[in-house]
Amino acid sequence: MDIIPYGKHEIEKEDIQAVVDTLQSDFLTQGPKITEFEENFAAYTGADFAIAVSNGTAALHLCAIALGVKAGVKVLTSPITFVASANCILYAGGEVDFVDIDPHSYLIDLHKLENKLSKAKPGEYSGIIPIDFAGYPVNLEELKNIAKKYNLWILEDACHAPGGAFKDSMNRYQYCGNGNYSDLAIFSFHPVKHIATGEGGMITTNNKDLYEKLLSLRTHGIIKHTDLLEDYHGGWYYEMQNLGYNYRLSDIQASLGISQLRKIHKNIKRRREIAEVYNNGLRSLNITLPIVAEGNQHAYHLYIIQTKERKELYDYLRANNIFTQVHYIPVHMQPYYRRKGWKIGDLPSAEDYYSRCLSLPMYPSLTANEQDYIIEKIKAFFHE
Repeated sequence: MDIIPYGKHEIEKEDIQAVVDTLQSDFLTQGPKITEFEENFAAYTGADFAIAVSNGTAALHLCAIALGVKAGVKVLTSPITFVASANCILYAGGEVDFVDIDPHSYLIDLHKLENKLSKAKPGEYSGIIPIDFAGYPVNLEELKNIAKKYNLWILEDACHAPGGAFKDSMNRYQYCGNGNYSDLAIFSFHPVKHIATGEGGMITTNNKDLYEKLLSLRTHGIIKHTDLLEDYHGGWYYEMQNLGYNYRLSDIQASLGISQLRKIHKNIKRRREIAEVYNNGLRSLNITLPIVAEGNQHAYHLYIIQTKERKELYDYLRANNIFTQVHYIPVHMQPYYRRKGWKIGDLPSAEDYYSRCLSLPMYPSLTANEQDYIIEKIKAFFHE
C-alpha cells in the first residue's frame, strides 16, 4: 500500500483552469477575484461581510488588533489548538490565559470558563477565542450568554469548521462563522483544510465598523475612499491612517478558493461518510471515538480517536505506511509558554487528552480500499 497521509488537498481540472484563467487575466493580485471570493464565502457562511487575507494566522492577528488587544488586555482561549490561536494576542501586546477543555467534546469547557470568570477581577478579561476544534462547533449561543455577563468579545476560530453547525435554543442551525453570536470569525485555507488555496485565510463578521477597520488593516492601514479621507489631492491620493500590514490574498489564490468553495458541500458530505465508516469499523475496539451531540453538525477536518497505546499505535501504523498525526500538543506545554509560568498539571483535561489522541487519515479523496486497510491495521494492532 502506498503512503496514506493524515490529510491531503484535492485539486481537480476545474481548479487548475480557474488558476490558469487568472494567470491569463489583467490581475494577479488586488483584482476582482478577491471580492468575488469574499462575497461567495460570506454567502456560504451566512455572514454579512468577509475579508480575505494571506493566511489564518494573519486573520487572527488582524482580528486581535481590530478588537483592541494591546498591552494590559487579557484574553482567554483553549489550550487544544494550533499555537496561532494564542500567539495572535501576544502579537498585539496582550496577555493569554487558558481554560481547560471538556474531556468529551475537546472544546473549551464553558462551565470551567464561567467558574474562572466568576473568580476574576471585574474587567480582568476583554475577550475569548473559542476553537471549533476538529470541525466540531462550540455552542456560541451559550458562550455568548457568558460573554455578555462579563462584557467579553468573541473571536471564533473556525479554521477547522466551515460547514459545522449547532442548533440554538430556537431549534435553528447556526453555522460556524455566520456572525450571529461572535464579533469576528476566522478560517484557514491551508492545503489540508476543507478549502485549499495553498496559503490563505478569511475573516467573517456582521459588524460593519469592524469590517471597514479590517479592510484598512489588511493593506498597511491605508484608506482610499474619498469620504473617509482627512484630505484630498486628486485621484491618486490615499492616506495611511493606522499602522497596518500587507496581509492580502492574491487573485491567483482567490480564484482557486472560488473553485474549491463550489465543491465544499460534496467535500463535507464525503468527510462525514468517511467518519461513519470509521465509527462502524472501530466501535468494537477499546478506543474512544469522536462524539457528535444531537443537533450538531461535525465538519470533520479531523477524525480523532483516543487510546492509552497512542505511541505504539502511531509507530505501528507508520510502519504500515499509514501516517497519522497528533492534534495538538497543548499550547501551555510549549517551551515558550512554560517560560511564562505555565506547567504540566495546570490543565489536566487537555493534558490527558494529549496523552491519548491520534488523528486518523481524513480527506475526501481517501478511497474505500485505503480506509478498509487503515481499519484492518488498527484492528490487527488491537488483536481483533
